[in-house]
This record gives sequence, C-alpha cells and structure tokens, in this order.
Amino acid sequence: MMVISLLFPMNVQADQVVADVAAPHAILMEVSTGTVLMEKAADEKVHPASVTKIMTMLLIMEALEQGKIALNDTVTVSEYAASMGGSQVYLEPYETQTVETLLKCVAVASANDAAVALAEHISGSEGDFVKKMNQKAAELGMKNTHFVNCCGLDDDAHLTTARDVAVMSREILKNHPQIHEYCTIWMENIVHTTARGDFEFGLSNTNKLIKQYEYATGLKTGYTSVAGFCVSASAKKDNIELVAVIMGGADSKSRFQDAITLLNSGFACCSLYQDTDPVPLPELPVKGGVADTVTLKYAGTFSYVFTDGTNLNQIERTMELTEEIQAPLEKGSEVGRLVYRIGGTEIGNTKILTEQAVEQAGFSDHLFHTVHSFLL
Repeated sequence: MMVISLLFPMNVQADQVVADVAAPHAILMEVSTGTVLMEKAADEKVHPASVTKIMTMLLIMEALEQGKIALNDTVTVSEYAASMGGSQVYLEPYETQTVETLLKCVAVASANDAAVALAEHISGSEGDFVKKMNQKAAELGMKNTHFVNCCGLDDDAHLTTARDVAVMSREILKNHPQIHEYCTIWMENIVHTTARGDFEFGLSNTNKLIKQYEYATGLKTGYTSVAGFCVSASAKKDNIELVAVIMGGADSKSRFQDAITLLNSGFACCSLYQDTDPVPLPELPVKGGVADTVTLKYAGTFSYVFTDGTNLNQIERTMELTEEIQAPLEKGSEVGRLVYRIGGTEIGNTKILTEQAVEQAGFSDHLFHTVHSFLL
C-alpha cells in the first residue's frame, strides 16, 4: 500500500481560500478520484472561450487511440478552416500539415484554424465534430454544457460551467496523459507549407503557468470579451494531481494567480491513499465447469483523497468474495470486492473479477474427470 501525505497540514479553510479567488467562478478537483476540494459558483453557465478546446483535444486523443487518425496523417486545410478569426496560426487554404503539428497549434497557441482543420479531418465537417463533442459531454455527465463550435468563439448557445470544465479536464488528464507532451511546450516553430513556399511560424504557449508555476502540467487558457479570462490549470506534486478551473477572470494575471491560490491550497490539504499492494487473491472454486477453479484479478487500483487530516494507517481492508460460482462463467464476471473502511464506515471498494471464462462441463468432461480420479 502507498500513502502519500504532504509535509504541511491544512492550515487554511476552504471558505477563506475561495474568498481569496477574485474570479466569479472557480473549482478545484483532484484528478485521480474526481474529488471536488473547493468551488465557487461552479454550476452557473458561462461562455468558455478557448477552454472549449479541451473537449476538442479530448476527441482528437480518442481518435488517435482508436486508430481513426494518426499523428503523421496529412491534413489539407479547407477554406473554411483557414477563415477562422480570433487566435490562429494563419493557416492558408489547401496548406498541408500533419495531425501532430496541428495538435501542437491547438494545445500551445490555441489556434482556431488548426482546431477546425482537425475537426474536419476527424468528422468531415465541424458541425458533425461538434455533435460528437456534445455526445461526449453527455457521456461525462456535463449537464450544463452545450457546444456550438470546436474552438470557443462566442455564441449565445455555447455555454458550460466551471464544474463541467473540470470534468472534461479530468477525463483527458486521467485517460490521455500524453496530452502533457503538447500542453507543456513553451515555444516551438512550425513550418507553413503553401503554394508560396515554406516559411516558419513561432508558437508561444498561452498558459503562462508553464513558466510561472513549478508544478504546472497544462492545460488550456481562454479569452473573449464576453467570456473574460479563463484557464483550466493542471498541476502535479508528489503524485497528487489537481486541476483548477477559473472562469470569467478580470484579466490574464488575476486568472493565473487565482489558479495558483487554489492549487497551493489543494496541495496543502490533500492526502492521497493508493492501495498498490492489495490483499492477495485466491483461486475461486467453480461448480459444474470444465475447470475446477478460476483465477481472479482486481478491477483497478483503489485510491482515495482525504482533506481532513485523517490518519491513513487506520484504513481497514475486508475481502467480500463468493465462496463458489456456477459455470458457465464469462471472463470479467464480478465475484466480490475488496472493501475499504475507516472506523467501520465504508469509503470505497474495488471489484474482484474473473480472469478467464469457464465453460459448463458436458457428459464427456464429467466422464474424463471420473476416469482420471479413478486412475489416480
């Protein structure tokens, strides 16, 4: 088992920390568990500006993982993508770039034209890509979010909340950590390949926390005159990963300071418990199967975040396991759980699953076992 406690205790109350946040909307979430540590008007609908691109990047990463696209794919920029205003890298119609280069343009420079070019490459049109964005938002339980475009340009119907931004941020940070490779690039040059020839263009990270905050790992900034200054700021210290979302900040400097205030307070009050050495699992007897037993596995590693100074050594583990199971048995069948408690109160559990399928034994199987037992 691994217990990670930070060196300094929580000495600032969450209410006071939230009061110190200047922005009207904010939330702090621990990434591994999704525990919300602090929040301020986190469910009020707001314009997200380019923080929208977190969902865009999430769908890009999923498409890469599923093999629908590849980093070295060549993307031809459409006239529509090249026409995007706002933050851009000045792609030209019919210019070609790789998926990876365009992803860097989105993650580092918050480029609207690159975001639309990738959306079209994945879904054929920005409209169809936005449908996928809203479908994913629904899957993640982002009840107060509706996307109209993939880059965050202002629209009366393009809305989200600080909480929903934290949810989609957690999803990409937890399941696609390679996004850090792009979000932490400070400066890099790309090469425009156009009918006029090749020329370099410099990317500069819009997230100044990458240089200003030693634990920063990402994730995305945003600004429009309607949305104000926004940021979803991820950071990691001593294996504790947090994301602070600030929406509607008055200026760029204050949004970053608000994020630092939340992150520092979170690191000060968090203790993370991870059971990296769970109770050994026995083989489970199987009745009426071609095999007499089946091996077991845990569904995952249990983790839990405490913010109240709890002594993590007081956590008790109890295995609840079916004594015998009847064939046929599918692989991955749930047969029990490992339960974690403090003072008799359950704080969570990890499912116990079968590692193999076991078919039901037929007459010939029973005959074989009878003869085999007789010969022994």
